[in-house]
Amino acid sequence: MSVQTAPITQAYSITREKRRRQFSPWLLLTVIAVILALVFVAWPIVNVLLSSFTASEGGPLDGWKEFFADPAYLTAVGNTLLLAAIVTVLATTYGVFLAYFTSRFRFWAKAVIAVLPVTAILVPEVIVTQAWLMFLGNNGFLTRLLRDTAGIEMPTLYGWRGLILILPLLYYTYVYLGTLAALKGFDSQLEEAAMSLGSSPLQARFKVMIPAIFPAVASTSIVVFTLTLGNFATSTIIGGDVDLLAPLTYRVFLAETGGDPMMQSTLATTAIAIVALVLFLQRLTVGRKKYEMVQGRAWVPIRVRGASGVFLSIITAILLIASTLPLVMVIVIAFTASSGPVLRWGEFSLDNLTTVLSREPQPILNTLTYGGLACLIGILVSIVVSVVIVKKKNFLTPALDYLVMLPMALSGTVLGIGMMSAFGAGPIGLGGTGAIIVLVFVIRRLVHGVRNSSATLHAIPDSLEDASVSLGVPPFKSFLKVVLPLMVPGIAAATVLTWTTIIAELSASLVVYSAGRETITIKVFQLMGTGLNGQAAAYGLILVVLAIVPIVIATRVFKIRLFT
Repeated sequence: MSVQTAPITQAYSITREKRRRQFSPWLLLTVIAVILALVFVAWPIVNVLLSSFTASEGGPLDGWKEFFADPAYLTAVGNTLLLAAIVTVLATTYGVFLAYFTSRFRFWAKAVIAVLPVTAILVPEVIVTQAWLMFLGNNGFLTRLLRDTAGIEMPTLYGWRGLILILPLLYYTYVYLGTLAALKGFDSQLEEAAMSLGSSPLQARFKVMIPAIFPAVASTSIVVFTLTLGNFATSTIIGGDVDLLAPLTYRVFLAETGGDPMMQSTLATTAIAIVALVLFLQRLTVGRKKYEMVQGRAWVPIRVRGASGVFLSIITAILLIASTLPLVMVIVIAFTASSGPVLRWGEFSLDNLTTVLSREPQPILNTLTYGGLACLIGILVSIVVSVVIVKKKNFLTPALDYLVMLPMALSGTVLGIGMMSAFGAGPIGLGGTGAIIVLVFVIRRLVHGVRNSSATLHAIPDSLEDASVSLGVPPFKSFLKVVLPLMVPGIAAATVLTWTTIIAELSASLVVYSAGRETITIKVFQLMGTGLNGQAAAYGLILVVLAIVPIVIATRVFKIRLFT
């Protein structure tokens, strides 16, 4: 890929030099952004680390002594690492296979099938878990059907079996999207050149294609690994007797509420250390492998045919059905009549939706209120931060970029504990208020807004703003009149993705919420604990609608490309 740059004229150089000498409000905004990031991102994390060494009674290392002495904690760490490794391998296999199949072959309804995996990340995790429980749980639809009609007893979904079934289907989409993008940018002429030099088609793929897409596959696999490490909802609901780090950290947090937060801080520090080590290893391995396509000619997809084509189509169909099944199950259960915890399969009713909308609408209102406010604040902050990172760089920009990305490496439980530890009590005292829920939403999902806005800014030439300045328009006014309008599509995409991920948030908000401030995901989590799955599905359906409607409006009405 070649890069062409416009010639820099003398007038252009003078204009840029004059701009450098003028006072820039962006430097002031950068300083403010860095201070806010230090207070609301770095301080909670530092507070967690310090709390693990500052027990109110005993020595500073008592937490760590207990951690290494109690087999339950070490077992949880071992189980978490093992689960993350298994899920990463399976999710990578699913994602790479599906990306290769959709990019290399031509088949019926390819355009629809290629985007179906995206539904796996649109439906909130707690809803997906709930749907699988309703399908294959002890009283699930398929379990009861096989037991009542054929006398077949299905194995329990709880424990390792359920975790290994559900989590790869939750996360493989990240590998799929990253690998698909790499395959679309792969130059097929390289593979042809390898074969012309004597390599077989299989050898050409192993020697040319796989090294070229390896960085994309490895990077997205790391994302899956870190997401599994911090997974809370599925691990808590389905995990059963399997001790895992995130649920254990939450249970210790509940046990230590109002007391010494020694062990919750120790476990949170352990989670941070594991993620930091993984990211460090990623930089040592994946970060050194970089391939650039100088001139790309994409593959010409070939028609699926023969026995091998049928076999690949069947595997693809199974994957896609498993991905979309939770959404279908939520819709069916939301409209299924129920008597308390008993679902009357085959009888349909609007009672579940009527109940949640008329009797308990507060979680919906809380989600709209806290989520909407957090989305608005997050997008405004994202615009400023992305402009500073991409267009108005200064000596503080690298620090700001790192601080903003930091929450992405933390699990929601750890972030929630950090927020409660730093701002739950004391002079600020946000504990028990809606403000701390909004704050957690903003910090946890800020990265989505920043990354989408930054991607848009990279495509806007600096020369446009410079031309406006050279015509006498002040720099800040030039930004507002020239750059900001061009950012609108990127801002819209960032808003949709930020909103979608905020309303699906559970683990962090579950740590910081108080009675009467439940969001929909928290309410679904609570209802599943009481067995009222019909109402839980009704809330889940409303949540899915709240997530999908903005996406449909953005893609269909405003023609915004969200996932490409």
